[in-house]
Amino acid sequence: MRKLLIIIPIFVAVAALAGFWARPEPVPVQLVEVAKGEVETLVANTRAGTVKACRRAHLSFKTGGQVSELLIHAGQRVQAGDVLMRLRQDDLQARVDEARARLDAQRNLREQSCSQASQDQRDLQRLDRLAERNLAPQDQRDQSATRARLSQLLCSGGEARIREAEASLELQLAQLDQATLRAPFAGIVAEINGELGEVVTPSPPGIPTPPAVDLIDDQCLYVEAPIDEVDAALVRPGMPVRITLDAFRGRSFEGRVSRIAPFVRELEKQARTVDVEVKFERVPTDLMLLSGYSADVEILLAHREQALRVPTESLLEGGRVLRYDPSNGHLREQKVEIGLANWRWSEVRGGLAPGDRILPSLQHDGLVDGSVVSPSGEARERAP
Repeated sequence: MRKLLIIIPIFVAVAALAGFWARPEPVPVQLVEVAKGEVETLVANTRAGTVKACRRAHLSFKTGGQVSELLIHAGQRVQAGDVLMRLRQDDLQARVDEARARLDAQRNLREQSCSQASQDQRDLQRLDRLAERNLAPQDQRDQSATRARLSQLLCSGGEARIREAEASLELQLAQLDQATLRAPFAGIVAEINGELGEVVTPSPPGIPTPPAVDLIDDQCLYVEAPIDEVDAALVRPGMPVRITLDAFRGRSFEGRVSRIAPFVRELEKQARTVDVEVKFERVPTDLMLLSGYSADVEILLAHREQALRVPTESLLEGGRVLRYDPSNGHLREQKVEIGLANWRWSEVRGGLAPGDRILPSLQHDGLVDGSVVSPSGEARERAP
């Protein structure tokens, strides 16, 4: 009996020691505490968008000619109406001078014919008074009336010839003006294709050629970006947008949806997108935003300031998370009700309480419901 009393405690101790060594070692993990914060529902672009200018003009001459004046350089800022480039104009100026001289001549001829018409009309009136007293023959009076009428017709015809000369002058002035390239709006010169003394020619129909001057209005910029066709129905003009640029990492810019394309673009099979245009609320003055920069947009559909939230990457299929049970060090699956969500945060409407700790991501292989874990720094080591 005494041996039995000695053997039993030894057996229990050995079994307990064996159980201790057989127990799985806790896996050290980083946990995140469930807390309140900002949660947004967003729509993002599927491919990189592009910064574009609201106004961009590829300016060219309507007629060909030799460049006689180049008044700008690339990168120069110009105002609306400024002269950018001129073609050789001596022949055109000569035609203008010719048309102006012809107009002056027609005005002179009209003045002469109208003066003659006035004189003939006075002569006719004198003959009429003499004919009334039978002091002038009738045939002389008829001849005077014919001269007065012809003179009046020449005077009236002079008005038409003057209008014709004026139209010819306007035509020559228009052709002269077409040899001068002016800025249609204020902006910055992006590119010049033409040098002083070089001959430029207009583009033949259907064959595009580089413009003489590429002018950009850099004070008004927007981003054109594609979004998935499924998300397009959720987007409306005027929605706030967060814009990020690869060239300025770490900064974001405010914008608003200004336009949604009225058609779906099909660039690749199974990839259908809708282009949206996002206008900057304020173009930053401390940065030089260039047309052509790549950009990403996040269109804000819904927003909540103080919402209980968890990292979106912590969610298992079916809206479940692995919650840490501090009483026994186990992970337990917990069903949660999800509200607003984006790629980073998801709103929790039920199933968790502030202060609960969960596994923040699914990067730990083999961790499932019931796994024994230890928050980083709390993992116990086996005794040697």
